[in-house]
Amino acid sequence: MSWLRAIAVSAVLSLCIVATPASASSSLRIVDIATRDGVTLKSAVYTPDAPGRYPAIIFITSWALPNLEYFVQAQKFADAGYVVVSYTPRGFYASGGGIDTAGPKDIGDLTEVINWTLVNTPAEPTRIGAAGISYGAGMALIGSAFDSRIRAVAALSGWTDLPYSLFANQTRHLQSAGLLWLSAELTGRPSAELRQALSDFFANQNVPDVIAYAQVRSAATYLDRINANRPAILMANAYGDSFFGPNQLTDFFTRLSGPKRLELRPGDHAIAELTGILGLPNDAWTSTRRWFDQYLRGMNTGIASENPVQLQLRGQGSYESYPSWSAVSTGTARYNLSDVHWWSHEGDLAAGSQAGWSATIIAGDTIANGGLALLTNGVEAITGEPPTAWIPAVDRSNAAVWQSDWLTSPQRVRGAAHLRLNVTPGNSGQTTVIAYLYDTDWGGTGSLVTHVAVTLRDAVAGHPYAVDVDFPATVYDIPSGHRLSLVIDTVDPLYADKAPSFSTVKLSSSTSSPSYVSLPLK
Repeated sequence: MSWLRAIAVSAVLSLCIVATPASASSSLRIVDIATRDGVTLKSAVYTPDAPGRYPAIIFITSWALPNLEYFVQAQKFADAGYVVVSYTPRGFYASGGGIDTAGPKDIGDLTEVINWTLVNTPAEPTRIGAAGISYGAGMALIGSAFDSRIRAVAALSGWTDLPYSLFANQTRHLQSAGLLWLSAELTGRPSAELRQALSDFFANQNVPDVIAYAQVRSAATYLDRINANRPAILMANAYGDSFFGPNQLTDFFTRLSGPKRLELRPGDHAIAELTGILGLPNDAWTSTRRWFDQYLRGMNTGIASENPVQLQLRGQGSYESYPSWSAVSTGTARYNLSDVHWWSHEGDLAAGSQAGWSATIIAGDTIANGGLALLTNGVEAITGEPPTAWIPAVDRSNAAVWQSDWLTSPQRVRGAAHLRLNVTPGNSGQTTVIAYLYDTDWGGTGSLVTHVAVTLRDAVAGHPYAVDVDFPATVYDIPSGHRLSLVIDTVDPLYADKAPSFSTVKLSSSTSSPSYVSLPLK
């Protein structure tokens, strides 16, 4: 057993000892579930002690975590009258086989776990749910497309579009993919197919093959099948999820036709659900309980009559609710990018037309960046404080900066801001630009509202390209007396793609192709 496995198992077992209820009304047993190809899945089964038939929930563990991950929540559900089966997917820990990354083998395993549950527990066949965090969330969603017995899903910090998660805007997500690979090697047995896909990803080769591998493992690929089965789907994620950004979820949610609910909160990947795993009060797990009670037990918890879009305000504990994702914003504010002034080395974000200018920056990193995967935005979930940068210290040779006038009223950003920018690679072909939106106070401290990276693959040096891209969706109030700052640079440690060293990038605007930022506002 590797040191990481030892630490993870010790932590989970310690949690189980601390969190075990003093008077449980259910029983736990550890079982092996055999699959069609001879792979054994290590599983924990929680069964209510009283005789009778019960709704069942299949919990699928997160990437690189064992089946005791959900011990506290599984025990609570079992005590409340659910059969719960929590299993470790193939390839991880003591489960057999190789890691399939939510591929056909994994989805077949979910069906076989349901089969086993119906034969070996007092589960009611018409009341089956599937749930999980991260890896388990993605598999629960995909599984609902292939097994119509799944009537309700709780997908927490999951993905719907794996190519987008890996290659959003043609930019490879370095830190998140690296952490997945490292943890897979330490806690499991990556399949040859997974190793090849990751090797190609990091080598920036055979990209179409990597995308094809990822599309098979995306719920969005099977949306028609999910809509035909009509499971009740709850999805909960974070605005700053560095693994599975929120825009893929908002699009998927909009196209779902069955009962649905989308909850977004501050933080990073799986941080919003963490306190619930530890047995502490947690909004995401409260919603999960209400969701399954409503759609598996037939209880009227009120969740079905609430607005299906629930957004927690960043820096605040309160929520706003909306009847649809399209209703989240009611208007827009457009800021046109002006020429960069020689005396201030920055431009204006202005209301009027700002055409006929260009500015050139040299490839290089600046203090404007997205931080570290899991940690930077994870801290915001705990403290309420977003990542910051002192805007005057941004190196103007490696970045272009634009700032608005001081705001005379708050700007309540709701949804995905949009950037239109003309980019001309100088002495290189492929290049990357990263755009950061900051809420900047009178002292120059910018709080990161959102950021996005865009890579121009197969670009031609000297040829202009119009970049049209959405920032990740967020909910953020820029106070009156602050101003909006836009920083454009070319390197960020979160991403594998960047502008080549010593290359230049020209940014410009014209009457026929203006450069601007558009904010969705409430």
